[in-house]
Amino acid sequence: MWRRTGLALVVLLMIALALASCGQHGVQEDNGETRQAARLEADAVVTSDGQRLPLSTSAPAEEPPRAVVLALHGFNDYRRAFETMAQEMAESGVQVYAYDQRGFGGTADRGVWVGSDTLIEDARATLVLLREAHPDTPIYLLGKSMGGAVAIGALTRQPAPDIDGAILVAPAVWARRTMPWYQRAALWVGARVAPGREVRGSGLSIRPSDNREMLRNLGRDPMVIKGTRIDAVEGLADLMDEALAGVSRLNGETLILYGEHDQVVPRRPTCRMLASLPEQPADWRFALYEDGYHMLTRDLNGRVVRDDITAWVLDRAQALPSGMEATNSERRQDFCEQRPVPAAVEPG
Repeated sequence: MWRRTGLALVVLLMIALALASCGQHGVQEDNGETRQAARLEADAVVTSDGQRLPLSTSAPAEEPPRAVVLALHGFNDYRRAFETMAQEMAESGVQVYAYDQRGFGGTADRGVWVGSDTLIEDARATLVLLREAHPDTPIYLLGKSMGGAVAIGALTRQPAPDIDGAILVAPAVWARRTMPWYQRAALWVGARVAPGREVRGSGLSIRPSDNREMLRNLGRDPMVIKGTRIDAVEGLADLMDEALAGVSRLNGETLILYGEHDQVVPRRPTCRMLASLPEQPADWRFALYEDGYHMLTRDLNGRVVRDDITAWVLDRAQALPSGMEATNSERRQDFCEQRPVPAAVEPG
């Protein structure tokens, strides 16, 4: 997955100026296809414009499930990001659905940014389908990194989705207003003079997780995007802008998870997100993992995070098994006052 520091963005600016003739803008446009009713199939979500989004689910042994979770993956990733979590949650009676978001995994036009609106509306439409399939079961929306930004958009648009709660795992809220000017400038210029240019993050000292074996497997997985178009990064920035602006309208019970060693989504915008959350009603809870990195659920201590998610889904009032909750604690305050750690440009 592509990771970029602030210095790399300046380099990106110079590359963009030198390669102004490269590529065409990689943002998908409405193809004018006839609309139809979206539907849920065994192996795909079929959208209203006929796109098939590959789908995986791990059904518990006993029916009906105790709860249902729709999981949205991060940037350049795909639905398999939740494979272990889905299997473990199924053992507790929770059914997880995870689909490849457009432009990622096994979808059409892989590697091309489809726009924030499309990603958000796909999630909202899928929640409607899941409510129809599970009318009497609690339903939760989980978003990891970019998926967290999509989830915030889905939750804050009207009408509000008919769900019971949301889980945001290291949500991508690094909006432009929290970036230094030179990062914003580099991204703006790069997306206009070389939008189709692909960049990679090999050689950068960004550590998304302490689970090296998992990272090596991702590097070998052909479904994980390795080269990222500059215009896709700009699209991600648009999504993060909307996410950070929308958190003040976030209603309903929400569990937010973040790792102290996250080098991908910076501390500053994360703490700004926490400060922007509604005070009344205070339906959100925050867990801060001392040993956590950006890829929380797949870190070496990922089982701790996954168990917290399962416990909260089954009983939102109980204490988290990890003891890592920091909703109103001095620990959260101390964390937000610390010196920021280096961060990448692109949440995964």
